[in-house]
Amino acid sequence: MKLKTSAPLLLLPALWVASCTSPVDEAGSTLPGKCQSDAPVVAPQKTDILFVIDNSGSMAEEQAGIATELPGFIKTLREGGGVTQDFRVGVITTSVYQRIIFQGRDVVRDYPGEAGHLQPVPDADGKPTVDRYLESSDEGLLERFQRLVKQGTSGSGQEAPFEAVRLALSEPLTGTPILDGGNGGFLRDDARLLVVVVTDEEDCSSDVRPPPVILSQDTSVDKCSEGAALLKSVDSYFEFFRGLRDSKGARREVLWATVGPVALSDKRAELIQDRTPQGTFVRNADCPTSYGPGYRHRAMAEKFDTHFENLDSICRESYRDTLLRIAELAAVSQSVDVVNLPDPRLAQVELTRAGGEVERCSVAAGDLSYEPSGEGRSARIYFGGDCLRRADDKKVEVKVICAG
Repeated sequence: MKLKTSAPLLLLPALWVASCTSPVDEAGSTLPGKCQSDAPVVAPQKTDILFVIDNSGSMAEEQAGIATELPGFIKTLREGGGVTQDFRVGVITTSVYQRIIFQGRDVVRDYPGEAGHLQPVPDADGKPTVDRYLESSDEGLLERFQRLVKQGTSGSGQEAPFEAVRLALSEPLTGTPILDGGNGGFLRDDARLLVVVVTDEEDCSSDVRPPPVILSQDTSVDKCSEGAALLKSVDSYFEFFRGLRDSKGARREVLWATVGPVALSDKRAELIQDRTPQGTFVRNADCPTSYGPGYRHRAMAEKFDTHFENLDSICRESYRDTLLRIAELAAVSQSVDVVNLPDPRLAQVELTRAGGEVERCSVAAGDLSYEPSGEGRSARIYFGGDCLRRADDKKVEVKVICAG
């Protein structure tokens, strides 16, 4: 694909000096001497998606609600803001450990089959298969995904989603093949990672064993909030997630979304005591079906998005709009891999917006930036200024300005 234009008008300010020497002939130049016949190619956007499902005793309705709204989630992912999407999805649970005072004894239980392990994809009869994740090309993606998010309600009542994600993305799981019980092969090079936490209780994550916070059977208190100073800090977990790199050494782009115990009205985290005929329960304000405040969940969401577009309440009657927003977050990257580009100064990107208007962006104009390819990784174009990509974009095209 070629975009023909007047080379002196567009290239003189950026490329030529006050001489008759062509920039094509300058030492080290990557400018082509003639227009190329093949257009630069925007590679499909690769996103690895990790759902973290609370499988404690209170989560049956919430898991079913997520499963019901997955058709819209998948459809929005596939539409992808004008760029072909290549995604895969796996599921882990919030169960890592549970420590509780029971009948006067300090009882610790571990969950070795979970604790960051990708969970098996059930078949049509609900029996586990050898598969541990689903590909976007899977013909049975929707039905299999709906079965996969229903993780049951026999898990730990001491939810530790941050620690479960850390374990899932660390050795020894990442270095152990899936057939040998690890998660090796799930994360791909050059792929972004989207983590989606679904829970109705506070995070109680620690990398210390046994966990330092001890639960009780008193539902009027939240021991994980009271003992927050004993837990691994939200900042520490965030720094770990932000520092993830692929096998080529490239920094991995990580996105985070939470459907958790925050207020329906304004997503605030505030502990209240709800006195009912069945007893007194700790909840988050304006979230009647939660079982804990969402302090740590809100704090983690804010680390990734100060506008909290990545955070919503587990207490919603429907998760349709919630999942659509998360899919939009996953679909739109502000950078794209590009191959077959001879020189970034010749690149012009056309963004076709939702209304049909075309936004033209270039490195020369300052609304695009470019990172050259490295060993084993593609070059990337980054969007900025008025050329930031939007979820409802219809198309992204990279063209080369040339004469001829």
